[in-house]
Amino acid sequence: MRIFCFALLASVCLQFSPVIAQETATAPTATAPPQSVKPGINKSFLDPDLDVDKWVKRFEVESREVFRARDQIVKQLKLKPGDCIADVGTGTGLFVEPFSQAVGKKGWVFALDIVPKFVERVGKISDILELQNVTPVLCGQDDVRLPPGSIDAAFICDVYHHFEYPAQSMASLHKALVPGGQLILIDFERIPGKSREWTLGHVRAGKETFRKEVEDAGFEFVEEVKIPAFEENYFLRFKRK
Repeated sequence: MRIFCFALLASVCLQFSPVIAQETATAPTATAPPQSVKPGINKSFLDPDLDVDKWVKRFEVESREVFRARDQIVKQLKLKPGDCIADVGTGTGLFVEPFSQAVGKKGWVFALDIVPKFVERVGKISDILELQNVTPVLCGQDDVRLPPGSIDAAFICDVYHHFEYPAQSMASLHKALVPGGQLILIDFERIPGKSREWTLGHVRAGKETFRKEVEDAGFEFVEEVKIPAFEENYFLRFKRK
């Protein structure tokens, strides 16, 4: 299993660069950590006893819109052979195989999640299906942990409302994307008086708020794509400035 990790790289840099080590040691005290926009939203996923099979049965079923629409979604991403894409909040790995096929042998898929058991599952799937261009990544709740300019596309599907620190997470994604790279945001329509009670209670804000947050992070809105299978979700395309 191939899990992407930068801790080793950081330790090597400190070992062989006295300047970096010295600057790190004398760096000023860090500022106060950012405030969560919805504390506890990821508590159940971070449970060390997480039942992965439970979430597979919940995520990978025809009753879920993005599962039914997965082929339409992948088509609309317009991925090219050789592209590198980050599947942010990959979960059970629903899009890993189709992304792997879309970018081809010269492309790459980084399957990111904050949940260790999801990352482990994606690694196993990649090994079983012999997906040689997939790297599972255990990312942080405020940092995707990808090198600058390392991806051509970022895919956030039914996950943005789980970002506890959206400004910080989006800033790290902005750095990871190449200039002009695309970012796809799929999430639930949250319309008081129209949306389901679950959506109103679970999703913290509506489409316009999420769009503004992404734009404020340095992305340009390109278009809203209509997915025929969508009734509760929307698909927004952005470009990194």
